[in-house]
Amino acid sequence: MRLTSLPAAMATALTLAVLSACGGAGDEDSSITVYNAQHEELLEELAPAFTKKTGIEVKLRNGSDFELANQLVQEGDASPADVFLTENSPAMSLVESKGLFSKLDATTLDLVPAQYEAKSGEWMGFTARSTVLVYNTSKVTKGDLPDSLLDLADPKWKGKVSFSPTGADFQAIVSAVLKLKGDAATREWINGLKANGTVYQGNNVVLKEVNAGTIDTGVIYHYYWYRDQEESGGNSNESALHFFGDEDPGAFLSVSGAGVLKASDNQTDAQKFVAFLAGEEGQKALADSYALEYPLNPAVDLGRDVKPLSELDPPTVDLSSLNGPEVISMLQDAGFL
Repeated sequence: MRLTSLPAAMATALTLAVLSACGGAGDEDSSITVYNAQHEELLEELAPAFTKKTGIEVKLRNGSDFELANQLVQEGDASPADVFLTENSPAMSLVESKGLFSKLDATTLDLVPAQYEAKSGEWMGFTARSTVLVYNTSKVTKGDLPDSLLDLADPKWKGKVSFSPTGADFQAIVSAVLKLKGDAATREWINGLKANGTVYQGNNVVLKEVNAGTIDTGVIYHYYWYRDQEESGGNSNESALHFFGDEDPGAFLSVSGAGVLKASDNQTDAQKFVAFLAGEEGQKALADSYALEYPLNPAVDLGRDVKPLSELDPPTVDLSSLNGPEVISMLQDAGFL
């Protein structure tokens, strides 16, 4: 057997060392830590697709919106997180207000319309869900449906509406009402809902009880109903969705946010991950997933018999102004939390 010469062996070792030091998209040793408040099932689909494309491993630390947002605030510059993802945007606003985000790359921000980005350019939406009123078709006719989400505080809706105030979904909806209508009107609306409504734990429970006729209507996001329709229809066949229009608070589009933390020691790979989520490949994976949330990149359409994003008429809301802590305080005052 012929032995490799010493100079050749040294050259090979040096080449491997240089390639290892250079890293790059295919560097299997690269990894990022993502504090993830989006649905775990969704990121379990998107993260492997990113790793397959780039070679960058994604380590997920899952939790709820404000659980992880408050953790980031406490950790500050010592946080091990590279990227923060939320289910709804108020938690992103909290982290942004503490100066913890880096600026996103301009080419990444260009991937989605400006209304789905923080004005600071420090975080962006990558998926959205529409507020809707689900109603039992045997108990409510289309002519009975309210013109505005705020109408549900009217005494005529007493005993006919339900919602899940403990979840980030409903809290995001309240944050939009607060921004659009102000403190006094929001408190009046919350008190009206308290007088009229039935509280359930979780939007899937709201959907199930409306479908069963236990309660006439419920405030949820669109994808709960559409997802059940695709799966079996067992908790949705006796109900339908009412989409509010005319830029009413009830037409609010809540976005899931993505941002890169200043504390990250791996800014380049973290930026790549956010760009992947908002890019065509990541958005197509989102559209094809179980989630049935709206992709925000105009190049990708959700389809699948879901009412198109282009047909919705949401209010214009500065996402950075949605005040999660104030909403939580309001709901606590009302006895919901």
